[in-house]
Amino acid sequence: MKTCRLTAAQALIRFLKNQHVERDGTENAFFAGVWGIFGHGNVAGIGQALLQYPDLPYYLSRNEQAMVHAAIGYAKQKNRLATFACTTSIGPGATNMVTGAATATVNRIPVLLLPGDIFARRNVAPVLQQIESEFSQDVSANDAFKPVSRYWDRINRPDQLPYALLEAMRVLTSPAQTGAVTLAMPQDVQAEAWDYPAELFEKRVWHIARPGPDRTLLKRAAEWIRAAQKPLIIAGGGVIYSDAEQSLDAFVRQTGIAVTETQSGKGALRFDHPQQLGAIGVNGTRPANLAAADADLIIAIGTRLTDFTTGSKTQFQNPAVRFININIAEFDALKHSALPLVCDAKIALELLAEMLCSHQVCETYANSIGKSQKDWDAEVNRQLTWQEPSGISQSKVIGIVNLFSGPKDIVVCAAGSLPGDLLKLWRTRDSKAYHLEYGNSCMGYEIAGGLGVKMADPAREVYVMVGDGSYLMMSSEIVTSLQEGYKLNIVLIDNHGFGSINGLSKAVGCEGFGTEYRYRSNGHLGGPPIPVDFCANAISFGAHAIRAKTGKELERALEEARGQARTTVIVVETDMNVRVPGYDSWWDVPIPEVAELESVRALQSEYLAGRQRERNFLATEQRQGLADPTSGGDE
Repeated sequence: MKTCRLTAAQALIRFLKNQHVERDGTENAFFAGVWGIFGHGNVAGIGQALLQYPDLPYYLSRNEQAMVHAAIGYAKQKNRLATFACTTSIGPGATNMVTGAATATVNRIPVLLLPGDIFARRNVAPVLQQIESEFSQDVSANDAFKPVSRYWDRINRPDQLPYALLEAMRVLTSPAQTGAVTLAMPQDVQAEAWDYPAELFEKRVWHIARPGPDRTLLKRAAEWIRAAQKPLIIAGGGVIYSDAEQSLDAFVRQTGIAVTETQSGKGALRFDHPQQLGAIGVNGTRPANLAAADADLIIAIGTRLTDFTTGSKTQFQNPAVRFININIAEFDALKHSALPLVCDAKIALELLAEMLCSHQVCETYANSIGKSQKDWDAEVNRQLTWQEPSGISQSKVIGIVNLFSGPKDIVVCAAGSLPGDLLKLWRTRDSKAYHLEYGNSCMGYEIAGGLGVKMADPAREVYVMVGDGSYLMMSSEIVTSLQEGYKLNIVLIDNHGFGSINGLSKAVGCEGFGTEYRYRSNGHLGGPPIPVDFCANAISFGAHAIRAKTGKELERALEEARGQARTTVIVVETDMNVRVPGYDSWWDVPIPEVAELESVRALQSEYLAGRQRERNFLATEQRQGLADPTSGGDE
């Protein structure tokens, strides 16, 4: 057997650069490169290997969490068919990536994490940055990655590496199992040599399959759809990841079924599609939420059915409602005691379309969709043109940016009040033009994630919309965008605090406590607002910066940014108390059972009333029609 004598780190890099994926006959390299920040735990191992093999590009980040966000943004924009690896030293460099790992895993996005680790041979322990345990020597800071990784391994000998790498790729390329994969790399093992089999470094192509559904369950799903009077589709991110947008379009035009969307699924249909009712749930539209409350059949496609989507299990109030879940992951397909179609979304939609043939919803149902769309369009126009007396509202900022941007331009956001407003108000014209990280709602994702998005599709303009809270947490990747020559258009909304949580705090009787950026006065954070010159900060990074105080100034600023070759930050001041309302939905945020504050006590009965509307959806197999294969499930 032919072998190659390499260090573990050299073998790792040679392996990564030869991994490819293929779906529907299209093949591409899986790893676009390696993000990294070097320290004593990886500089002599993985650092040396990257220097030795420069055909796998190395990218220098400013923050370890941020480089994982950039990898996530890239992988999501590539429909999970390509990603990055991320390497750090042991200690704080490694643990800085834990939040990024959680964000990747929550959102089911593939990212390979390669943190340095303590010495496997142990004789020089404790080494710098080592966390010691008196109960085990097989513990390090990297154990913190276990609960937030879909696959975790520690490579204690160089000959363990080939088997760990194959398992890592199995998970990374699995549509059902993907997320963060962590291979902890002890410092000494990275530099140790072994005779690796030469075939480990040959080109390997991982096929991304499109599994079909169980035929019995597919037949029953078609029966349920024919029997339903008020069916409703929830389009999740799985629709887009499986390239099922055209299949969804054909299916709903054929049947007339209305479609609602999640944060990850927004854009699966254009905003003006005749079957489009918009977002569902806590941040949903009025027509979508009213339709959900009355629906007798929910067809969930590629969604995790989180609390924001289901209104904390209060959104579906029809006592006869049933669920069909089309999902590549069995775990998600079985939620809400649904009839589970564990399969690829594209395949399921095309097979259902064949089985349903000429079936269409009733005329009354079809007419109600058009009326709902017209009413909602008027409400969106009202919100987007709202001008607050003291300046410009957040909703108007969204409207101006949306109107200015092109159909293929991409909006990126993650946390705060912006995601909810964008989900309701942004008029999406392309399935890859709306990029929200909301599974983990991770503050600080926006700019780094936007950089990853731009790297994935450099021809498109990217508009990063970020609040001052997220910007202050992580603006460092502005420097990286300049370093790499990827221009971002950053619209920074300055509302002097955590606007989203300020509103939630007031809604639960906590008076906005601890959510505004104010000087300490008389022992409390109740003094004057802290002035932060965000333009000066952006300029200090090397970016172009513009301040916009009115709608007209924002329009001019966007035009100026379009002409810039480098990243531009546009700072817009808004009032956090001017908000886009919720529409016929509820979110379970527990109110203290006892409190001295009257503002809290007054909300307790209202909260308990909301809790009463939560449903368990613990239907039996007989209720769902699964026990008897001849049953249509109507008993």
